[in-house]
Amino acid sequence: MAKRYDEVMSLSLRKGFIWPSVDIYGGFAGFYDYGHLGAAMKRKWENLWLKYFLGLSRRYHLIDTTNILPFKSLKASGHVDHFTDMLVSCSGCGTSHRGDHLVQNATGKSAESLSTDEIDAEIQNLGLKCPKCGGALQSSTEFNMMIPLSIGPTGADKAYLRPETAQGAFLNFKREFESLRRKMPFGLAIIGRAFRNEISPRQGTYRMREFIQAELQIFFNPNTFDDEVDFKSVEDEILRISFEDKKDDGHVEDIRAGDLIDRLPKFYVYHMVKIQQFYLDLLNMPRERFRFAELGEKERAFYNKLHFDIEIKLDSLNGWGEINGIHYRTDHDLSGHQAGSNEKMTVTVDGERILPHVLELSFGVDRNIWAFLDVCYEKGERSVLRLPRNISPITIGIFPLVSKGGLPELAIEVFESLNDDFECFYDEAGSIGKRYARMDEIGTPFCLTVDYDSLENKDITIRERDSTKQKRVPISELSQTFKDLLKTGAGF
Repeated sequence: MAKRYDEVMSLSLRKGFIWPSVDIYGGFAGFYDYGHLGAAMKRKWENLWLKYFLGLSRRYHLIDTTNILPFKSLKASGHVDHFTDMLVSCSGCGTSHRGDHLVQNATGKSAESLSTDEIDAEIQNLGLKCPKCGGALQSSTEFNMMIPLSIGPTGADKAYLRPETAQGAFLNFKREFESLRRKMPFGLAIIGRAFRNEISPRQGTYRMREFIQAELQIFFNPNTFDDEVDFKSVEDEILRISFEDKKDDGHVEDIRAGDLIDRLPKFYVYHMVKIQQFYLDLLNMPRERFRFAELGEKERAFYNKLHFDIEIKLDSLNGWGEINGIHYRTDHDLSGHQAGSNEKMTVTVDGERILPHVLELSFGVDRNIWAFLDVCYEKGERSVLRLPRNISPITIGIFPLVSKGGLPELAIEVFESLNDDFECFYDEAGSIGKRYARMDEIGTPFCLTVDYDSLENKDITIRERDSTKQKRVPISELSQTFKDLLKTGAGF
């Protein structure tokens, strides 16, 4: 685990994907910045996510909401009273730890469902000590993870940095319902930053204090939503699932979607299929590294009626890591804001007065970027980052074979002709082999090499990253060739 984590982090630091924030001052625990390659990769992932999930319905739309929320709204949502983790402090060095993480690290099993008393009993039974200094651990307490703010010149207005993007959708529900002509179901997507005062941020961008979420909140009538999804189109899809009682053992079952509807609603299974297709079909995540993991009643958030995490098997974490979730939040959020604001959240749809329920598709953007760096990076005699073509930060590297004889001029001409439609990078420094190697390690799927034959024949060599195969293509056909390769994901 440590070796793989170090390999991925080394790649990120050297090449410009991700690094600790303000590292010239020694870093800032729980905060990371994206370098030029990481920012480009993240933006491509976000755009792909938006296109795919908003494409599930013409009634799904993107909104953008504030990062700061007042006390009253988060009191109504339950975050003020319930958004807590288990804090365990060392009596010797004073270091803070998450109690459930200490127990999980010792047992290999999730401890998120345990109470403070149960955490204390496990720590005592297991004889756990402070991982930093070996000192005795104090009793666990609940710690609210929200980051408070004082707003206004006197600081009288109490507020918080938002702990999730989801509340923006719930707070805008009534206005969007009216703007969207009172039709349901409809969905509100938000991609933005959320903030949690993590007790012990760790594992790079996997657990941070400032992070990016991509979430889709789908508002629907619970009496009719099963009939409003095209379940027949997905019923034969095979889902990879670990149920509550088997997930800690790493057990994964292949289950036909149609065989799940005796225990899960059709609309829920339908969206599970769509999430799996996003990863396996669109992003080429290896099937054996993907699974849905069920959370039991004690593990999931109190407002979730159903909760499956989407997990990827990551070598840097030495096992399965949660990157997303699909949550049936019922009417918890709208009913809470209705009570807290005295604003009616009930609406009339097709003559029926209802308080809509919510299905949440929640994605951790930073965790997704880390997951693909982990899964796709091969370090060895030839180091290659085999990113999916559609999220590679640079699509095409363009090189003159040598820096003379008119080759740079033609290479720059080709660069300028392609750069409006594709992310291109021009390089003439070093041998052609070294330039290929640099592109391979940052995930560039294609390289173009301009040679003397290009001057005479008006064609150019394309090299494909994964196979290293090469072929010559007329310069006039390059743009369409790359459009076809990116659209179809075809072999080379």
